[in-house]
Amino acid sequence: MSGGGGEGEARVQNVLVMRHGDRIDHLEPLWVEHASRPWDPPLAQGGLIRAWTTGKRLRGVGFPIHRVLVSPFLRCLETAAEVMRALCCVVDDDTRLRAMGTSQDAVLDPSRVKVSIEFGLCEMLNSRAICRSVAPKDNKWFPHMSELEALLPAGTLDHSAESIYKELPQWEESLLEARKRYISVIQALSDKYPSENLLLVSHGEAIGASVASFLEDATVFEVEYCACCQLQRNILSNSSQAFSTENFRVLTESGQTGVSYSITPEFS
Repeated sequence: MSGGGGEGEARVQNVLVMRHGDRIDHLEPLWVEHASRPWDPPLAQGGLIRAWTTGKRLRGVGFPIHRVLVSPFLRCLETAAEVMRALCCVVDDDTRLRAMGTSQDAVLDPSRVKVSIEFGLCEMLNSRAICRSVAPKDNKWFPHMSELEALLPAGTLDHSAESIYKELPQWEESLLEARKRYISVIQALSDKYPSENLLLVSHGEAIGASVASFLEDATVFEVEYCACCQLQRNILSNSSQAFSTENFRVLTESGQTGVSYSITPEFS
């Protein structure tokens, strides 16, 4: 973020932080026994449908989503792909889109939203989130980047975008370290694209951290699949292209979009 003095134009930036859809290993526990990459489960069929349905709902969120940034884990890439198919779907009338149960027949305009992979949005790399027995022994978490990018809708990838985090965190990062990482990358991405509204597809702890960090005295106790937290801040830009910002505020009410939390003042 840059600071700027003098008169400028004020505008609003919206950032949505979203959890992935239903993962197959939580519905089919035996999946892990036969998986080649048991630490990186895909979505279940219900998760794909939930992500598609969430994407359709986000078309009516009240502001355009310009850019999607996504964790490199497969469940997040598949979630982002379905959401983007909904956001980029070309229809004469949204009534027709709402009637589409899946994205199978969606016709896309890939120029509507751009996407890139952000390592800083990855799952917590610790045994709290990933069972130690299934974590890769050689520390090779993912295939080549081109294989990950191929999972996203054709034409939507921003080839010029560079990840804020150049590599994954070290295995067994603490819960506190992971939460700090999520907040750091949310801030950094927002400052990197100050003129754009963002959708960040990540993991449950990222949504919990964003609410707890930007809403005073908030304690998050549930984050459902495809839950979404809306953050908003004012940005003042001036003629020299510098800008200053206010702090993010949480606009999502508890239970509204799959995120449930309580407000408990420290000295109540």
